[in-house]
Amino acid sequence: MRLDKYLKVSRLIKRRTVANEACDAGRVTVNGKVQRASYEVKTGDVIELALGAKTMRVRVAEINEVATKENAATMYTIEP
Repeated sequence: MRLDKYLKVSRLIKRRTVANEACDAGRVTVNGKVQRASYEVKTGDVIELALGAKTMRVRVAEINEVATKENAATMYTIEP
């Protein structure tokens, strides 16, 4: 699954266009490297989001094409 779509489906970012813009601006890294929105996300990847003043690190637990609000949080685990 594409990085921008994963961020939207997992509800880490609300809209895919915003996820795409964050990737283009270099505010999203995967495994320590800045990645484009077209990057193929794999289970175990560590995604770091620098949005505003806070930075969030998550590890990809599973990849689902569709997720409900309740199931979206199971797609990742928050890293310290």
